Amino acid sequence: MSQSKPAGVLDARILGPACRGAFVKLDPRILSKNPVMFVVAVVSALCTVLFLRDLVTGAPGLGFSLQIVLWLWFTLLFANFAESVAEGRGKAQAASLRQTRSDTSAKRLDAADSRQWHEVAGESLKVGDIVLVEAGDIIPSDGEVIEGVASVNEAAITGESAPVIRESGGDRSAVTGGTQVLSDWIKVRISAAAGSTFIDRMISLVEGAERQKTPNEIALNVLLAGLTLIFVLATVTIPAFAAYAGGAVPVIVLVALFVTLIPTTIGALVSAIGIAGMDRLVRFNVLAMSGRAVEAAGDVDTLLLDKTGTITLGNRQATEFRPVPGVTDRDLADAAQLASLADETPEGRSIVVLAKENYGIRARDMQGLGATFVPFTAQSRMSGVDFDGTSIRKGSVDAVLRHVQAADSADGNVATKAREIRAIADEVAKAGGTPLVVVRNGQLLGVIYLKDIVKGGIRERFAELRQMGIRTVMITGDNPMTAAAIAAEAGVDDFLAEATPEHKLDLIRAEQAKGKLVAMCGDGTNDAPALAQADVGVAMNTGTVAAREAGNMVDLDSDPTKLIEIVGIGKQLLMTRGALTTFSISNDVAKYFAIVPAMFTGLYPSLQALNVMGLATPQSAILSAIIFNALIIVVLIPLALKGVAYKAIGANALLRRNLLIYGLGGLVVPFVGIKLIDVTVTALGLA
Repeated sequence: MSQSKPAGVLDARILGPACRGAFVKLDPRILSKNPVMFVVAVVSALCTVLFLRDLVTGAPGLGFSLQIVLWLWFTLLFANFAESVAEGRGKAQAASLRQTRSDTSAKRLDAADSRQWHEVAGESLKVGDIVLVEAGDIIPSDGEVIEGVASVNEAAITGESAPVIRESGGDRSAVTGGTQVLSDWIKVRISAAAGSTFIDRMISLVEGAERQKTPNEIALNVLLAGLTLIFVLATVTIPAFAAYAGGAVPVIVLVALFVTLIPTTIGALVSAIGIAGMDRLVRFNVLAMSGRAVEAAGDVDTLLLDKTGTITLGNRQATEFRPVPGVTDRDLADAAQLASLADETPEGRSIVVLAKENYGIRARDMQGLGATFVPFTAQSRMSGVDFDGTSIRKGSVDAVLRHVQAADSADGNVATKAREIRAIADEVAKAGGTPLVVVRNGQLLGVIYLKDIVKGGIRERFAELRQMGIRTVMITGDNPMTAAAIAAEAGVDDFLAEATPEHKLDLIRAEQAKGKLVAMCGDGTNDAPALAQADVGVAMNTGTVAAREAGNMVDLDSDPTKLIEIVGIGKQLLMTRGALTTFSISNDVAKYFAIVPAMFTGLYPSLQALNVMGLATPQSAILSAIIFNALIIVVLIPLALKGVAYKAIGANALLRRNLLIYGLGGLVVPFVGIKLIDVTVTALGLA
């Protein structure tokens, strides 16, 4: 599914609630969560009290004081507005999700008699209840299919109109409440209680109501609080210096100095940046269970990717029949087609088509022959057909050779043919293909060459990841030679062949023991341990409940390649926070040249040399600086929500880029902005 377009800042659905939210967030209990803005609120309240006192006593300079007080409150409101806009976009998405969660009824099956059911309210279902869902019914809650197979419309969750198949006993057994069965029927065991379903969690997360601060965000808040404390101490000492020089500095001016010099810009936007990062994932149809997972994606060092469906197209195609000496191509193709007539996998269908197109072999009426088809199993690793005294099998090299050696073979040269088969299989594997061996009545006929196509452009994407310092590891069940060939073609850094769930888990732990953060994706129950162990575990929505519960992200589109985009979004979040922090600190340095000369020029005329902006008067300088301090928050809201432009570059290049664009920009922009505001303020006679 393509990325959905977010609601803009000026969208009426966002603007109105965000304006109201800006005032609601003036609640001290909410402000206390942001130390910088809480301090701004305290000094704003103090200045308001002092202004009211001066108003009663008729003190001079009330117009200037009123403007300072108003812009202090505007600074606070703009900061709240930024966070409210970020939350508002999530709430708009949550509203659409709520439409999918209606008062659905359910056909709950009796525990005593599974053929009988009673209609009950969907909200009354408990974990472990079994419900019958037929064509046209809405699935009442999250669960796992235990019987039947059905076509399900999941557009309410994924936005994808194409229906998907859900069936029992596989890795596509999980179903989500609010989706609709289009055909056939299924029995579903409920796995989530009312109020804790997948949609409920999505709503709470996209609204940001339960968004917990991440360790990086907490660390940044501690840094900002420390800087604020330093400026508090510095501001407190200024009156003493002024008194020593035989003058005094008004409290309102001290407050203006303090608010413009503390890191209000990043303090106002840090929460919005975090919320927007999760929002970007949701728009890519990825649900992050926590902000920590998003940030971890940005810090990932090692990326584990399944070969099939991620690096390759996933549908292996038969491209060639390679017989052993003494067997013709046509004879091998005929046996391979017979063994594949009941094989509904893409590989099986491609074998039938290849035999038909290359040798004109048409499908036979196997029903008339009384044929018995043997399905593939994980234990046998073979499939085939038995008919009229003939037994044909196709499967992996080792499985077929064991089958031949265990049988009472009619072929007296099994060892010789086995060597020939292995030689052909090695050639196929070295070329990056998958060999399937065909045997008929104990006679080894040859090898089917299955080719798995590497996705176009994937090599370039891995090169970008390598440039970012991320190591890519391909996970596959193929033999080492096949894995090595595909890994070389795809351009991954390493591979794990013949991978089992235990091997995946061991690999993740080994990487983490080196101090690295690991990301991986999976969809099956056997992937659950590795998903739980990984720092970023992306579970496919089509997968099992166990996989979805183990991961800390769920991809609603079930697209394994999206793991690369997830890493990019995580890095964009960290880059945005770092860029705006750099801009904010540089910004404060520039504002120093506007405020300090204005404050002390009367006491120390030599400080006029620092008035490099040529500001008109001390009052206009102070007012211009505090107006700029408030307006820059509004100007940066779109950047905080959209994120800085993401480029796959190394850490050193990223640091240079941040310093050049946002560090230098943070110095230059205030000089230009404050000067323009000063000209305007002076022209209007406001100071």
